[in-house]
Amino acid sequence: MHHVSTMRNSTSVIRFFEHHRWLLRDSRFRKEAKVRLVAARHAVAVAVAHTQARAARRARATHRRMLARLQNSPVEAICFVFRSRCGEALRVARCESGYRTTAQNGQYLGMFQMGTSERRLFGHGPSALAQARAAYRYFVRSGRDWSPWSCKPWY
Repeated sequence: MHHVSTMRNSTSVIRFFEHHRWLLRDSRFRKEAKVRLVAARHAVAVAVAHTQARAARRARATHRRMLARLQNSPVEAICFVFRSRCGEALRVARCESGYRTTAQNGQYLGMFQMGTSERRLFGHGPSALAQARAAYRYFVRSGRDWSPWSCKPWY
């Protein structure tokens, strides 16, 4: 709030000198006018920098919270990664693993039950987000269909 007030006051000072330029030319007022104008411009620059830094911190915090939620929520992670194909991907993951990131069936692991060679090619990880991203890469490479999976979205 302090930066908004400072910015408002300093902007008023700058506007004042834009409408009263003669104060910057008149030898009686020139020195004081320039000092005040430079201080006002500096105050605006500092306030803008602080406001931008605060907005960036908020954006990073929001991003961290979203990533934490996606790491732990299989349904949200799958929908975040697969977007418009969310429903199909959810049906496949539910059938393959019941959304469990720790599901295992022989060499097949994770929510999408990807085999050893697929995990090597497309990645894998302990989190729902990492597994959804790996499955999406596999899905795209396979021609955007579900042929590599035993479970199909229309079952």
